[in-house]
Parts: sequence; C-alpha cells; structure tokens
Amino acid sequence: MNIDVLIYDAFSYKPGKGNPAGVVIDASKLSDLQMQEVAKELGFNETAFVCRNSESEITIRYFTPRHEVPLCGHATIASMVALVEYGLVKEGQTKIHTAAGILDIEIKTQQQIMIGMKQTTYKEMKFEGSIDSLAKVLGLKSNMIDEQYPIRYVNTGLWTLLVPIKELAYFKDMKPNTKEFPAVLKELNKASIHPFCLETYRSDCQMHARHFSSPYSGTIEDAVTGTASGAMGAYYQKYIKPCNSKQRIRIEQGNEIGREGFVEVEVPKDLSEAVTIYGTAVCSEKRTL
Repeated sequence: MNIDVLIYDAFSYKPGKGNPAGVVIDASKLSDLQMQEVAKELGFNETAFVCRNSESEITIRYFTPRHEVPLCGHATIASMVALVEYGLVKEGQTKIHTAAGILDIEIKTQQQIMIGMKQTTYKEMKFEGSIDSLAKVLGLKSNMIDEQYPIRYVNTGLWTLLVPIKELAYFKDMKPNTKEFPAVLKELNKASIHPFCLETYRSDCQMHARHFSSPYSGTIEDAVTGTASGAMGAYYQKYIKPCNSKQRIRIEQGNEIGREGFVEVEVPKDLSEAVTIYGTAVCSEKRTL
C-alpha cells in the first residue's frame, strides 16, 4: 500500500505503556477500503486517519480491525499530538470533525504536549440483563459486582457498559468471554464492557478500570480508554460523588496487562454539558505498509 503510519502510545509519557494507536496524518486520498486494510494490518484497537482541508478544519476517522467507529479517545489524543509534533497544528483551541459530531480540542505545548478533548454529552441506559450472566462473561462471580452502584450503559461518544466491582484484586482474575457479550448485552449488543472500582493502585487516582471490546471490533482489550473514561467521569459525578461545581478526576487503567496509563477527566456540574478528557501520547514507531 505504501502508506506511512505512526504508532503512538496514548495516555502515557513512556513508549510501550498506555494505549497504542496507529495514526495516518495525511489520509485525504485514501479510500475506505484502504483505511480498513491499514487498521486490519496494524491490529490495534483503533487506527486514526486524519484528513486536513486546512489547519482549522480537521476530520478524523477511526477504524477497528473490522469496522469504522464514530469516535475514539486515545486515537484522537495520539492524532493531535502527532499533528503538533509535525508542525501541522499549533497551541490553542481547534475543532475536529468526527462521525460523532464536531468536538472541541484544546492544545497545550508548555513543557509537554497535553491535549484536551471535549466529548459528546452524556447519555445512559439501564442494564436489564442477568447479573449472573454478566459476571460469568467477565470470568467473575456475581458477588464480586458492587451492587451499591448501578450497572449502566453510558455514552460520551461510544456506548459501553459500566460495571462496578467491589475489589481491585478481582481485576487480575478477569477472563472475558467476548463472544458471549452480545447474548448478555441484550439492550445494546454491540457495546463494550468496562468494569471499574474505586480502589486504585495509585493514591492520586480516584477510579481503576479495564475495558473489554465488543467482539465485532476484532480486538479483546483496550489498554487505556478515552471515551470510556469520559463516561466514567460523568457516572462519578452522577452516582458516586456529586459535586456542586466542576470537578476533575484521574482514572488509571492498563495495569493488569503491563500498559498502565492515566486519563484526566474534567466533569461539569451539569451533565447536559460535555465532559473533557486530557492526555498526552508518545511516538514509539514508524511503519510503511
């Protein structure tokens, strides 16, 4: 194909940590089929394809190895860091066009590049399925799910099922049977599953999570998830620690698979306003496919 691809590890300052994403910073001449072939060849949870008409008009498309998705947090962070490093965008405010809508992006370049990404407004749906079956597809027992908090499908860009877990120790035991996800997720059978808990490895984090992909995506686990972290931030404000003003929380993920990283989430008091996630990325490799 002779297509240049950058590999960025998002939500980390260290190569080999965080969440890897492929980034094609000049994809305006690629067909849908070529984009899908690149994503399949790379095999990452998402690969981002940047189409620029000008510095102020940026479109990003996102592909899993099997299909296109409307939005991806970590691939957006990776793409924007790449555009800054290659001199294609500057510090300040800009917007990106995605299939999920037009989103505000904040770029800071002091000391290290930091990207803020405003997500879509919070939506949720009740999980009506079997808790026993849900626990089973995660490789857990139903008494490991923390019933003091509700199980909810949440969307700030993509639908995921947020599942509260009682103890951090249970995360190491998770063995997802992703093929069975659609049978359990009857309301939204293409959703991913995002178990979380309030016990963390680091004292400066408020939540810990893992993210298991929909079987339709062609991957198993996302190391550090931007869109789901935004959803977690909104859930935290609504169900865990409501605050009368804007609050900022830090979420850790990826520890169990050796790719730990962190997402900062700024959550408005009023969830009719969008959450914003913050993170950085580091280039770990360049490939030509």
